[in-house]
Amino acid sequence: MNVLSLLTPIQDVPRIGLVYQKRLKKFGIKTVQDILFHFPSRYDDFSDIISISEARAKLAKTVCIQGKIVKIEDTRTFKKWTNLTEAVVQDENDKIKVIWFNQIYITKTLKEGDFVCLAGKVSLGKEGLYLNNPAYEKINDWGFSGLTHTGRIVPVYPETRGVTSRWFRFIIKPLLVRFVNVIPESLPPEIIEKYKFLPIAEALWQLHFPDSFESADAAKARFSFEELFLIQLSVLKEKAKLMQFKAPACKMDASLMKEFTESLPFKLTNSQKKCSFQILKDLEKSVPMSRLLEGDVGSGKTVVATMASLSVAKNGFQVAFMAPTEILAKQHFKEVSKLLLKFNARVGLLTGKDSRISNEEKVSEISRQNLLEELKNGQINILIGTHALIQKGVEFKNLALVIVDEQHRFGVSQRAQLFEGLKLVPHLLSMTATPIPRTLALTVYGDLDLSLITEIPKDRKKTKTLIVEPKDRKTAYEFIEKEVKYGKGVFVICPKISAQGETSLPRDGESEKKPTQSFGSFAPQNYDFGFFSKNDVKAVKEEYEKLSKDIFPDLRITMLYGKMKASEKERIMLDFKKGEIDILVSTSVVEVGVDVQRATVMMIEGAERFGLAQLHQFRGRVGRSDMQSYCFLFTTSPDQLNRKRLKALVDCDDGFKLAEKDLEIRGPGQLYGSQQWGIPDMAMQGLSNIFLVEKTRTAAKEILEKDPQLKNYPLLKERLKQFETRIHFE
Repeated sequence: MNVLSLLTPIQDVPRIGLVYQKRLKKFGIKTVQDILFHFPSRYDDFSDIISISEARAKLAKTVCIQGKIVKIEDTRTFKKWTNLTEAVVQDENDKIKVIWFNQIYITKTLKEGDFVCLAGKVSLGKEGLYLNNPAYEKINDWGFSGLTHTGRIVPVYPETRGVTSRWFRFIIKPLLVRFVNVIPESLPPEIIEKYKFLPIAEALWQLHFPDSFESADAAKARFSFEELFLIQLSVLKEKAKLMQFKAPACKMDASLMKEFTESLPFKLTNSQKKCSFQILKDLEKSVPMSRLLEGDVGSGKTVVATMASLSVAKNGFQVAFMAPTEILAKQHFKEVSKLLLKFNARVGLLTGKDSRISNEEKVSEISRQNLLEELKNGQINILIGTHALIQKGVEFKNLALVIVDEQHRFGVSQRAQLFEGLKLVPHLLSMTATPIPRTLALTVYGDLDLSLITEIPKDRKKTKTLIVEPKDRKTAYEFIEKEVKYGKGVFVICPKISAQGETSLPRDGESEKKPTQSFGSFAPQNYDFGFFSKNDVKAVKEEYEKLSKDIFPDLRITMLYGKMKASEKERIMLDFKKGEIDILVSTSVVEVGVDVQRATVMMIEGAERFGLAQLHQFRGRVGRSDMQSYCFLFTTSPDQLNRKRLKALVDCDDGFKLAEKDLEIRGPGQLYGSQQWGIPDMAMQGLSNIFLVEKTRTAAKEILEKDPQLKNYPLLKERLKQFETRIHFE
């Protein structure tokens, strides 16, 4: 162990080696320092050591005892062929039987005559009371005083196959003893003093092996702050870096904007007016805009984006407008072309297989080569497409604005692909219908300015949402059939089927397919890039078979899923829009942006398996006209937590409130998943605390205002560098 340092690769640590190195990759653990910063997710309280006599009175409860092993042997049951390790442990006054199931290796560790500490549940069997599968350790078997797995507050770590909490404790404790006092203090001393934080050595020890729950809480407070503080430093530094670049200044023409709004067949809401003004004023500046436009489904974000595009085009610059799917890109192309009909704007469409041009009332096909030539020469004002826009060979002459729809993160590396060779950095407008809780907006999206559309058009009726239990399905089916007879359309959404055959869906923040490289590591959640698995298709086919044969044999029912060709999906959606399809059975491919005004029913199978934000977006696929619409949440047997979530959806149609509610009910770890961005669990937990988030943001601003390059904080700078290799917002 003499050659070990904090930066020693994990495979060189005794008792770890190559096998465990591969398993630890899941947690991003590569060095000794990494494993010391792999924090517990919770604790077991085994600190109250009682006598065996007292333990006998605590049936079905977890107890901790100490004693001497007077007998231990491996046996095998004949009924289930289960391996048992049976022991008898005795203290001064009593003895008790101990049974471990399928852990025959224990007899290699524990022998008769050993003194042990055991923590487990007291159970009742045919032969009387016994201790069931207890945690165990020899007393003083570490070679220094103090228990590790029992007889104290015991840390429980995030685990993976082949790596248990016991293993983590076994490895971490001796490493802590060796290194805890040489780990550098990265938090600035003024912050430690201001907030009365534990020093890093004490905090690390108390987090892994706390003397009390109060000590564990104090350690958590320090590291929760530190990890959120590092996120804030990262995003604010990124924002400051961007401010050093120059962007095209696009002067707002108030009379042109007035002419545009008066040409619309509807009136803008106050929210749309406010957001438009914020964006248009940002575009006038010579520093790059980085703005996130949030608005509920159907709130009119595209109109706001079109106003910004028109302003940029009339200033002689170009706009790139990216959508996550071909269907949505074509829908935007059609809508933007229509909105700019009277304004002499040349709008182009570029997807993997399609290229078109719209100018005034004419839409025409154009070869990809000719479109790219026109784009390079500056003849195309607005180019709409998929991630094809940032592929090789796509060159803009004078790009001034990038609009990204339903893509929360579009960072510097992606912008660099678009403005390669350009002198000026384009402005960025990201749009999303997925409401972002305030705490997240101040951290992960802290480098973006926010514009919120909080109203929906006045002619829209509130979609009625109902939870449908199994006993009520027949009534719901009858209602759906009536709606179809009136010419209405019906969406049916299916959860995917897992490899085990059970229906399931990822939690919000866990993609059900691989993210596309072009859009960065944080690809839109559950959006269709053609990466759906066979199980997704299986779920849709099974639902299609059930509905078309058993429930609605007389109705026209069609399937839609991600593996279909883009042209086939487009044809199906067009037929559905025209009323040639009654019921569309789909995966979550319809979640984003698809607009079918005749659709009035959204039926969601296994609704409890979806996140609230996702359910809200599904619901937003209907209610796109002045007709009354309905959302049926079909459930099997939701637990109390899921019932509470679904009830929240029934009671509320405000996406922002629902996002906060989901955060409150499920917590950020479940809602977003630490694997989504590589955010450590401690920071994830901190995301539910607005006061902590604001405190870390203020602290980060104060440090960067004094020292933008962190020259006076070399240890903090190094810690931030290490931290940024783990998180991946872009």
